[in-house]
Amino acid sequence: MTKKLRVFVISILVLLVSVLSNPLWAQASPVQRSLTLELAARAAMAAVQQCLDNGFKVSVAIVDHSGLLKVQMKADGAGPHTLDSSFRKAYTSNSLRGPTQRFAVLTVNNPELRALGQMNEKILLLGGGFPITMNGEVIGGVGVGGAPGIEHDEVCAEAALKVLNPE
Repeated sequence: MTKKLRVFVISILVLLVSVLSNPLWAQASPVQRSLTLELAARAAMAAVQQCLDNGFKVSVAIVDHSGLLKVQMKADGAGPHTLDSSFRKAYTSNSLRGPTQRFAVLTVNNPELRALGQMNEKILLLGGGFPITMNGEVIGGVGVGGAPGIEHDEVCAEAALKVLNPE
């Protein structure tokens, strides 16, 4: 390698190191926050167990920030429809960035917002879904379906959130 080429390569490396280590660059770079499979599985199991302890056989779904299924569990004896409702609640809470029950109430009280429930076939405006947040950013959603009442689905979904955000 010629002396000029060596100096050029070293100059480029120094420039790259200085740019990438600059605090302004670090602030501008988005930090990818993700939900690990292990954590999602533990959270889903906590929700299933909470419902089983309360006498309910449910399904639990956890989706990632893109709304894609990360984990889904169906308790022994839970109805087949619970798989679909748990996924749709998780998807909805992630997509709309809030608890599904809040949007269910919002659309009942505001008829002009009812179209919110028909945005796509994955949206389900029924309680039992919560967004998963990390450092104030929504990184996924959890949904529970199959308990006899929204309040029971929500208690189980909250058990998953306690695993995901233990503080």
